[in-house]
Amino acid sequence: MDIGTVVCCLLSVPICALLFVIYKLGLLYQLFHKTDRKSTRHGGESVAEVLDAHGIKFIFTLVGGHISPILVACEKLGIRVVDTRHEATAVFAADAVARLSGTVGVAVVTAGPGLTNTVTAVKNAQMAESPLLLMGGASATLLQGRGALQDIDQMSIFKPLCKFCASIRNVREIVPTVRKALAVAQSGTPGPVFIEFPIDTLYPYHLVEKEFSPKNTPKGIPGTIISWYLRNHLTNLFAGAWEIQDLSPLPVHVPQASDQTVQMCVELVSRAKKPVIVLGSQATLPPTPVNDVRKALESLGFPCFLGGMSRGMLGKDSPLHIRQNRRDALKNADLVLLAGTVCDFRLGYGRVLSRQSKIIAVNRDKTQLLKNSDMFWKPTVAVQGDVGSFLFRLSKGLVGHKCPETWINSLKEADKIKEKNIRGKASEVMKKHLNPLSVLHHVDELLPEESIIVADGGDFVGSAAYIMRPRGPLCWLDPGAFGTLGVGGGFALGAKLCRPDSEVWIIYGDGSLGYSLLEFDTFNRHKIPVIALVGNDACWSQISREQVPILGSNVACGLAFTDYHVAANGLGGKGYLIGNKEESVLEDIVKEAQEECREGTAVLLNVLIGKTNFRDGSISV
Repeated sequence: MDIGTVVCCLLSVPICALLFVIYKLGLLYQLFHKTDRKSTRHGGESVAEVLDAHGIKFIFTLVGGHISPILVACEKLGIRVVDTRHEATAVFAADAVARLSGTVGVAVVTAGPGLTNTVTAVKNAQMAESPLLLMGGASATLLQGRGALQDIDQMSIFKPLCKFCASIRNVREIVPTVRKALAVAQSGTPGPVFIEFPIDTLYPYHLVEKEFSPKNTPKGIPGTIISWYLRNHLTNLFAGAWEIQDLSPLPVHVPQASDQTVQMCVELVSRAKKPVIVLGSQATLPPTPVNDVRKALESLGFPCFLGGMSRGMLGKDSPLHIRQNRRDALKNADLVLLAGTVCDFRLGYGRVLSRQSKIIAVNRDKTQLLKNSDMFWKPTVAVQGDVGSFLFRLSKGLVGHKCPETWINSLKEADKIKEKNIRGKASEVMKKHLNPLSVLHHVDELLPEESIIVADGGDFVGSAAYIMRPRGPLCWLDPGAFGTLGVGGGFALGAKLCRPDSEVWIIYGDGSLGYSLLEFDTFNRHKIPVIALVGNDACWSQISREQVPILGSNVACGLAFTDYHVAANGLGGKGYLIGNKEESVLEDIVKEAQEECREGTAVLLNVLIGKTNFRDGSISV
């Protein structure tokens, strides 16, 4: 008589029937899926094999015992494991890799607080539409909800933030779940996905068996039932774990505009006399290479405003790139192409668009495509589809069409007037310390062609967006619509790994630097040299410039002229202090910093800056 029959005889009918069914189903599954109890393989190897098959070159982490098998297995397969000093940095780094590599960025962190520390970075990736895989540890399958170390309901936290969430319940689920997650992250509107790995799905059978061995088991029938249940659970956990499975990438779905819709837009654009393109980050997404998007824009020949990740799409000095006076241009345009640009706060919720303009909106996401269209604007044509592919097809349909030069020239002239005014502001002598606009102009002129600019800050970085000129496509990284501070260390880390020959600059405010200063330790341990330019005005100036005149107090806005350069030295990098005495040799110090960086050292330039009224009236809420 087997144990199931004994249980049925001795326990109440409802309970014993349920146990019997569970037991028999377990036996049935085990008939077809063997459990190799002698194997030393573990679930972390399955994770690494899928990542390797998908061309993942880097994973970012802050180590924890729950996830060690994944890290060790990735290292063995040649996937570079980069450990950071904060979990948010690991996710920001993965986000940067996703943006620059055209694949999925991957971060793995431990359970509980390890995962909750990533929430802001994951939300940033969601709003920036970055394909990201976050993997997290979890308590053992049998201990969840029983008060185990770092055991919380992680799924409920990440379901609102991610396109796809899954909790692995047995080892054989790992391969298909990771494959699906990677495909979902890239399909439709890209975004983050999350997989939870209970610790017993990642470690080898013999170690898990040891932990499952009951201690102080009750004698008699209760003890027998407990032992049987644990053995059955363990067997099911590893049943079929090492059977051969397909590791290759699943198809990625990219929405495309119909031929009829593209033709309708071709006809609409061909009649425009004052067209304007407002390009957003979605233009940089695969499958259309960014250089093909650039050629399409140059073929169209329309004046372009570039925002988000599309900054630099047309290079440093393109005659089509209009940098200033966007509001005036949009009011005067007779056709506006919103190519991946959303009518949120950045476009005044659509109020900056003229009701007399024809508006073509293109976006992968239907909600973003029509955001605020029920209030302040209406699209003439709304195209749910990939932006890069749409622009490429539109340019093919408009070969030979010319935009009136008088329109482009008028926008360029307005550009020149605004930039002349900025130059005038940059020449003003500060009462104390350096003029921030002058500093930014000097640095911009010294950037090499292959440089990448990472923006992390408020007031100083807002000024940089007007002055610094990204040299090409995918040469500018900012947080996106969420406006998150603290992206600098992680973004720079991911950028330098993707583009090791590029000079990577982080433009920091002294406030935002506080979030990732300690990552200078990461830069130097992993030999990832970057340059940080810190605009140090001892203040949260983006907030202070409104709080003081409106509310009459600078409370919580004041900082100190802290010796951040000393901290960089202490963390293994090279720090420079640049104040009034160094103004005459600013360019020499920048060049010296660039040479230090080329030799493999991360550098921080702590630049003491004064106050200007350049950004008076800019919003901070």
